[in-house]
Amino acid sequence: MVFKCQEDSFLRQFASKVVSCEPATLEWTPLGETSAIKLQGFNVICEDTILFPEGGGQPCDYGEINGQSVRSVVRKGTEAVHFVEGYSGFEEGIVVKQSLDWSRRLDHMQQHSGQHLITALFDREFKYDTVSWWLGSDSSYIELDTSHLISRESLDTIERKANELIREGREVTVLLVDPEIAVEFQDARAPRGLPKDHIGLARVVRIEGIESNMCCGTHVSNLSQLQCVKLLYAEKVKSSVYVHFVIGERVLRKLGEIFQREQQMNLALKGGPTQHLDLIQKLQTNLKSSAKAFQKLLKDVAISEAEKIENTPHPYPKYYCLHRKDGIEPDFINTFLRNAPENIFYFLTVSENTTNNGKGLMVLRGEKEDVQKFGPLFLELLQGKGNGRETNFQGKFNNGSKIPECNALLEKHFNGNKDPKRV
Repeated sequence: MVFKCQEDSFLRQFASKVVSCEPATLEWTPLGETSAIKLQGFNVICEDTILFPEGGGQPCDYGEINGQSVRSVVRKGTEAVHFVEGYSGFEEGIVVKQSLDWSRRLDHMQQHSGQHLITALFDREFKYDTVSWWLGSDSSYIELDTSHLISRESLDTIERKANELIREGREVTVLLVDPEIAVEFQDARAPRGLPKDHIGLARVVRIEGIESNMCCGTHVSNLSQLQCVKLLYAEKVKSSVYVHFVIGERVLRKLGEIFQREQQMNLALKGGPTQHLDLIQKLQTNLKSSAKAFQKLLKDVAISEAEKIENTPHPYPKYYCLHRKDGIEPDFINTFLRNAPENIFYFLTVSENTTNNGKGLMVLRGEKEDVQKFGPLFLELLQGKGNGRETNFQGKFNNGSKIPECNALLEKHFNGNKDPKRV
């Protein structure tokens, strides 16, 4: 079955008769979101459609039927099933008006036709076969059947040749052929073959002088409508290579994003694009030096805190609490414990420098019975995980706001007071 959208990819409105309409629900993920929402609506089948049903690596079209939003279109045999969001359906036999989301269609046509062009050039120039492709919402990629990582020079070669053909305005046509005699087209590719439930003639998309490829998707009618091609990068994935690309309007959008980010970097780094790398390297060097100095300072503070206890008049306190918000730095605790007196129960935490509850690290050291009692209890209060052995217990926590409650429990246990003493 060849739908109206496949006969004329530029048709934006169309009238067709409703064949069936049944109540349905759809798990639908809005653009830019990660979680799906459940929509109420109807599965509507018309005699024909200008809304492309998902297939051939191309997502479905969006649009409207009589003003109601179409959120999904899937092919079922020779029919296209439209999910129409809403609480009122359509009577069988009435003629409805289909409207196309043109910006989405144009984007998909540019990416899909561009994919055919890139695929053909990689095959012609390097004998790399495309085994699959993915049309994403921001960028797309083709999967090449090769284990060799493609160089930037090779990507530039394909990109240059593709843009030359776009400037020439090579014609793109769609032919309907009998699958039984498709071998007459010597340059026709059919990497995935026809669907098992395919009925009737097959579509062959032909780029003038470049290739012919069996495909069910919607396409431009001239390569000039692609505007331009930009190959972003290549990455090795298992035994294949993915080549990521953007085409047409996406190139302009990507350029705009890059330029805006460049302006933000100019302000942040206080220098132009030619200085960015040097300025960032300088920042990294300064950061390493600062981090090294900070770690040394924390160790000095830890030793100083331990010496304060050592220098207090006897007897030593039964327990000691120390909580720092200088950043999660376990070495501070280790340094403190190496220099602190024995025979004291220690409750130590370090956490992020934040006004929020804060995540951090907790360490207990003391008598075995006390450690085994308060370790799991404190982790429950602080919403953390950890474990201990004998006289030591440590864990990571997610809610530092409960630390005062932990201090109060220690004060009550060791001194019998309701309010913790400040140590």
